Amino acid sequence: MSIWFWVIFNAVILALLFLDLAVWGRKGHIMPFKQALISSVWWVLLAGAFAFFVHLRMAPGKSLEFVTGYLVEEALSVDNLFVFILLFKYFKVPPEQERAVLFWGIIGALIMRGIFIVAGVALVTRFHWIIYLFGVFLVYTGFKLLRADDAQVDPSKNLVLKWSRKFLPVTQEYAGGRFFYRTGGRLFVTPLFIVLLIVETTDVLFATDSIPAILAISNDPFVVYTSNVFAILGLRSLFFALSGLMKLFHYLNYGLAVVLMFIGAKMLVSFRYHLPTWVALLVIATALGISVLASLVFPQKEEETVSSADHPDVHS
Repeated sequence: MSIWFWVIFNAVILALLFLDLAVWGRKGHIMPFKQALISSVWWVLLAGAFAFFVHLRMAPGKSLEFVTGYLVEEALSVDNLFVFILLFKYFKVPPEQERAVLFWGIIGALIMRGIFIVAGVALVTRFHWIIYLFGVFLVYTGFKLLRADDAQVDPSKNLVLKWSRKFLPVTQEYAGGRFFYRTGGRLFVTPLFIVLLIVETTDVLFATDSIPAILAISNDPFVVYTSNVFAILGLRSLFFALSGLMKLFHYLNYGLAVVLMFIGAKMLVSFRYHLPTWVALLVIATALGISVLASLVFPQKEEETVSSADHPDVHS
């Protein structure tokens, strides 16, 4: 692709992000569930249109790699958003103030993914053996995810939260959508800033999963970058949709665990066996589809709530 394609592509992406995060989501707008679903579908269709463009402009194989990578990254983004939802509930963030964290969290996710993509592609290109380390890491991560449950998502154990409690002056109350608050000649950080710090560190952790996963599907920087970008687009809409469907996909972690272990195994045997992209797409779609279907057939009976006793003391 020419330099002009990248200039136009990134300009369009930035414009879409600005419209979604800064214009359509202005003034603390809380997106209704139905609107969030429609908006999420629109973003998926936009990714489908881009896959068709890749099919026409490059090759069917590249288009298939993009779709497979997009499916993996979108599934991991959903898991990321589940953590966001848990964090917001844990810290009792007022709904109208979630937008500020989502805005900078999504921007941070794009930056983190970009850094990890550049580093990951460079490492795999120069040191091919590192792909086997990525494979082991993904198998291990998938195994941990398979054994994990919601009770293990405990923000109080986050190192950033512990550090902020110790070193930062934190206000007792939220101050609208502000991250900083000055009173008595002294600058304080608000609890919303602490939430943002934890969200950004979570983005780093999820990037360490997502980039090795996409590199197992393609080491083409074009495919890796664009599939990540389209997975991140529309995360705000997806967040509000998942807020209403959080209990519905309680088996998704198992599907993601299978996907990560499968992709890791694919990396480990790549020196001898080349698995066609369409086979990988079929396996990934089947694993995720079964986890979603199981969630629908066997709904969660008891609603998991965060008790008031678990509310963290973020004050200094």
